[in-house]
Amino acid sequence: MNNVRPSTNGRGLELDDVDRQLLAMLAANARTPNSVLAQTVGIAPSTCLMRVRRLQETGVIRGFHAELSPEALGLPLQAIVVVRLQGNARARIGEFGGWLSSLPGVLNVFFLAGADDFQVHVAAASPDALREFVVANLSANRDVAMTETHLIFEHLRTGSPFP
Repeated sequence: MNNVRPSTNGRGLELDDVDRQLLAMLAANARTPNSVLAQTVGIAPSTCLMRVRRLQETGVIRGFHAELSPEALGLPLQAIVVVRLQGNARARIGEFGGWLSSLPGVLNVFFLAGADDFQVHVAAASPDALREFVVANLSANRDVAMTETHLIFEHLRTGSPFP
């Protein structure tokens, strides 16, 4: 890793090179054993465990997840659906975002600045199922002013903001 000075994460926690190395390794493989993490960054296993716990407790690490394959689950078609709400629905935007995230097939919901309000990452079994998702859940909703659907050809996951 480079020799960057410690920086704060906006919560007053300073992240040094060791923290950044641990975060990069965990982002690449969250199942990396503590002993391997410690050996790779050159610290004692007990110190490594304490650092990872501190990163979790302070919210730098928000969780550890299994990345599922939509294709293996019978949902080979993915899309980003842009949603713009009616002007009078903006007071309920948080509630609407929560509702979006609860819909079957929704992988991610992004709340946006700008003209569009949300981007919804959806997985579907077929083009017909994707159309049905948009029509039944979004176009039929009186709070929705417009939708625009973009098919995803390939999703390349980086997993880490570190180069």
